[in-house]
Amino acid sequence: MGGFPILSVMLLVPLAAGLACLFMDAKSARMLALFATLVDLALGAVLWANFDIGGAQWQFTERAELFPGFSYALGIDGIALLLIMLSVFLMPICIGASWRSIDKRVGEYMGAFLLMETLMIGVFAAQDLFLFYIFFEAGLIPMYLIIGVWGGADRIYASYKFFLYTLLGSVLMLIAMLWMVNTAGTTDIPTLMAYDFDPQAQTWLWLAFFASFAVKMPMWPVHTWLPDAHVQAPTAGSVILAGVLLKMGGYGFIRFSLPMFPEASVQFGPLIWGLSMAAVVLTSLIALVQHDMKKLIAYSSVAHMAIVTIGLFAFNAQGLEGSMMVMLSHGLVSGALFLCVGIIYDRLHTREIDRYGGLSINMPRYALFFMLFTMASVGLPGTSGFVGEFLSLAGIYQVSTWTTLVCATGIILGAAYMLYLYRRVAFGDQKNADAAAMADLDARELLMVVPLGLAVLWMGVYPESFLAPMRADIAALEARLARAAPEGDSRLAMAKEKPAQEEHAAHEGAH
Repeated sequence: MGGFPILSVMLLVPLAAGLACLFMDAKSARMLALFATLVDLALGAVLWANFDIGGAQWQFTERAELFPGFSYALGIDGIALLLIMLSVFLMPICIGASWRSIDKRVGEYMGAFLLMETLMIGVFAAQDLFLFYIFFEAGLIPMYLIIGVWGGADRIYASYKFFLYTLLGSVLMLIAMLWMVNTAGTTDIPTLMAYDFDPQAQTWLWLAFFASFAVKMPMWPVHTWLPDAHVQAPTAGSVILAGVLLKMGGYGFIRFSLPMFPEASVQFGPLIWGLSMAAVVLTSLIALVQHDMKKLIAYSSVAHMAIVTIGLFAFNAQGLEGSMMVMLSHGLVSGALFLCVGIIYDRLHTREIDRYGGLSINMPRYALFFMLFTMASVGLPGTSGFVGEFLSLAGIYQVSTWTTLVCATGIILGAAYMLYLYRRVAFGDQKNADAAAMADLDARELLMVVPLGLAVLWMGVYPESFLAPMRADIAALEARLARAAPEGDSRLAMAKEKPAQEEHAAHEGAH
């Protein structure tokens, strides 16, 4: 890239456009927001095209020492690259979803969304501990406003609950960060990832970070803010909340908890597995009895993210890679499902499942795309959902057969509630004349769902294009965790044996 500060430009474009939107009329604000998000998407494509797979771990780095103990430091590895691409891919779709449904205070709404884009990219690109914290926490503000100002009837309750839940855990994380910097003498995240903190201190540090990341994921039982936030948020708010904001918790585990506190991660692995197994089964059963489409998809998100945490704490390459693929797939599929709910909500202004039925008759294009995203959520081979779930289960199976069976039970229940939802919405008799009179997808809506459908199929048919950028980073994380394995720990035995096997293979090749 010749030293071009592409990450800074990707932060600056939506920030500048968001500020400009505050002073524009509705039409101009919509056009500028769409233009800015498309520019960031184009820059993201350039970022991906120029990412050197097999090169240095940290690329496109920028650093400026602002004052002692705080640096403006940016850089990405393969894991951050993929999550940034997910963010910039979903943002133009969110702007399109808000084109007609948001007609009040449009400039402020677009400004909030563009600020959200800047902060999301900042979370994944930050290489300074406190810079990460600023981006991570500031992301609460625009989402709080989006839910609280443009949400549904109970938006104030939902926005306060969302804000307080996520803020409370992050206070503990800040205290832990201050202790880490004081002990290690640096705020540089790559340096801290290789720093060996005292194992006893790791226990408390891990718990402090867990308090923040568990709420953000969200893990059971601190997930109760999520259904309320989803139900009250406008469509685009639900898309970006499920698509990207939930992934910040998983990214936090991958970037901080596992590499910085490996001994504590091994120690607390059974706790994570226990909570996640409970989430897989319980939230799937809760989803099965929902009457509100958004609530059903929200509870399914908790179940899917539980597969992510189990895979991460399997401590092997398949589990780690599978967790990343589940996060990427869930970002696309859950965002698409919330978009499908929003499309028919804009026509009938209800999310009650029983108010629909037989939509495949009068909305065949809609029913086709809804079916594709339903199948991807279920994990049908050939879609993005299958790849992540298969890899995760393969990693989990190496550790525990019983845990794999519990996860498989959650997948079966997932098929039950998603297919039950689809049958009641798309098939059956058309009992309500207003639902039977709804028009099919228009050109604007097709421009939103077609890219999502293509991305879901691309990830399902050719997952290597997503696995390749992160493979070296996953291998480095696996090696870091292997050092922390107590003797006789079956979860990390394979990771410990792998370097010796590779050395033996290299020796035989030389002969």
